[in-house]
Amino acid sequence: MAKELNEDTGFNISIKSLIGIGAAMATIISMWFVLQADIAEAKELPTPPPSEVTRMEFDMKDQLIRQTIMTTQKDVEELKDDMGRIEDKLDKLIEKRR
Repeated sequence: MAKELNEDTGFNISIKSLIGIGAAMATIISMWFVLQADIAEAKELPTPPPSEVTRMEFDMKDQLIRQTIMTTQKDVEELKDDMGRIEDKLDKLIEKRR
């Protein structure tokens, strides 16, 4: 038989269960207030600097890029010289074997 719920329906709950429910509610409520405090604190933290690039920063980055390009150009020239010498040596070796 199915029980019917109405105004006269009652239920029993132990003191232990009430204490457990109260402790769970207290934990959830305290977590809420701690979270709200953390959010308020985060709002007061220093803001990051503006994302706009200053003229000095632009000039420094431009100089660094130009310097890197010049260094790479020198490296490529050295590699070309090395390749030329290697080709000359290979040509000499090939001529000796003939």
